[in-house]
Amino acid sequence: MYEKGTEYQISANINGNFNSAEKFTIVRKSGDIVQFTLENGKGRGAMPIEHIQHLLKKNEISIIPSKRSLLNETDEEQQIG
Repeated sequence: MYEKGTEYQISANINGNFNSAEKFTIVRKSGDIVQFTLENGKGRGAMPIEHIQHLLKKNEISIIPSKRSLLNETDEEQQIG
């Protein structure tokens, strides 16, 4: 969930806290801290994983499924059926 390349959608309620970016992407995880870049070169930052979990619970951010995870889900469904 906090791997390099994971993208998050930022809700309109809080995107002002992220330079009005609509998305951010994890670039590194070090211990309990993740570093991220904001879309369209709007900046970068870092936050504790605990804060990301808080934002997820409040639906302030949401994970954008990667193409790889979507392909894996499709493969699993085909194997089941």
